[in-house]
Amino acid sequence: MPGPLGLGQTGPVKSENTPFTGGPLDGRVLPVLLGPTGHPPKWYEVPVPGTDGRPATVHTYRRAPAGYSKRLGLQRGWVYEYASEGRERRRLKWPWTKPERGV
Repeated sequence: MPGPLGLGQTGPVKSENTPFTGGPLDGRVLPVLLGPTGHPPKWYEVPVPGTDGRPATVHTYRRAPAGYSKRLGLQRGWVYEYASEGRERRRLKWPWTKPERGV
């Protein structure tokens, strides 16, 4: 049995088989590395190199709940949904700035 982890050592890397819906990976289940909180990343990007002089493309998937249990309403895991518009860019929200007004 190995001893406690020392400075600079990490434990085993965990992954979770996660299904993909929509886009070129529709119906596939791939192992996705989990973060320190035990969740997969919010966005999953699949780079596809360009052929015949075409530019490379990036297919983007957004993490979504896979469903909820009937009795307690607990989340049953994650699924990645294809986001054809690409990754959403978020703006920083500083506490001292006024909210933007819709025009």
